[in-house]
Amino acid sequence: MNEAKPNHAATLRVGQAAEMLGVSIETLRRWGDDGTIRLERSSGGQRVVAIAEVSRLLDERRRLKADRPIVAQSARNRFPGVVTRVERDGVAAVVEVMAGPHRIVSLLTAESVIDLDIKVGDEVVCVVKSTSVMVEIPSA
Repeated sequence: MNEAKPNHAATLRVGQAAEMLGVSIETLRRWGDDGTIRLERSSGGQRVVAIAEVSRLLDERRRLKADRPIVAQSARNRFPGVVTRVERDGVAAVVEVMAGPHRIVSLLTAESVIDLDIKVGDEVVCVVKSTSVMVEIPSA
């Protein structure tokens, strides 16, 4: 088994880690034996897993998982367009899209912009699903 003494990072009990990963405790122990995940021992001798190890495995799964094509959705307001501006800070991002004569501005997490690799010039589809739409009447 690939076990080491825990470092200063936060750890989870094996059962907690298995639940987060959606596998059985036995599978997690097998993964420890084959080096898929690094198991450690607590000062009391219990197996524990660093949160960073669980995050690493979840991230690997997410990246390797094949995206399934969307065959239907409830949103009807779909606006194909081109990204004209991307502004990102540590947490949030603003993405501006020109969709025909319409300028659409979307607020996203910075992580979403990174994951989707959104750049100026990219073709995208803006999907609008709203529970509230306001209508204004301009002066005559």
